[in-house]
Amino acid sequence: MKESLERLQKNLGYRFKDISLLETALTHSSYANEKGEGTVCNERLEFLGDSILGFVSAKYFYENFNYPEGELTKHRAAKVCENALCMFAKELEIGPALRLGKGEMRMGGSERPSILADAFEAVLAAVYLDGGLDEASKIVLRFIPRHDALEEAKDYKTILQEIIQRNREERIEYVLVGEEGPDHAKTFTVEVHLNSNVIGRGKGKSKKLAEQHAAKEALELMGIK
Repeated sequence: MKESLERLQKNLGYRFKDISLLETALTHSSYANEKGEGTVCNERLEFLGDSILGFVSAKYFYENFNYPEGELTKHRAAKVCENALCMFAKELEIGPALRLGKGEMRMGGSERPSILADAFEAVLAAVYLDGGLDEASKIVLRFIPRHDALEEAKDYKTILQEIIQRNREERIEYVLVGEEGPDHAKTFTVEVHLNSNVIGRGKGKSKKLAEQHAAKEALELMGIK
């Protein structure tokens, strides 16, 4: 258990001051029921983590995309669905650190999507209680921007490319001009060049997202929205 806790903290990029919070976040109800009175499961932390995840992801979409409420809600839901949270949990290696009852363990509970998704939310809440909202936000923002559904919903790069291709002599290029922040929570700055001229600049939590924002700015400067 100690080794899996150490590995999980390393993967999180966060070291707990109160390790008992993390232990509780990893305690499934099946384990707590077997151990009896005095053993607390992660359900209350899961409840809190769900709210933190909702707030941080909503703030991210609000700040990064100028879309109507309904569309923002739809895409946020896609990014924090059970399958997505299960994937996040697997990347962090939460499964091997879970405390499960014997029956749940035999049934492969450490790989069950619902258990992993719930545990991710519980771990997020534990980080929040131990280190505050900024630390919890860093974890959420490592995952939310990846392959964002909104990039596919309106692909500014493709729109810009189609416009530029009308003149075969013109060429566009996306150039990474800056990176800020720690490895697990970087912000990238990208310029889009038309031949040698900068026609747009964008920032994002991934290079792809920064490129989309640069293309969007270029289109806006052309009077295209």
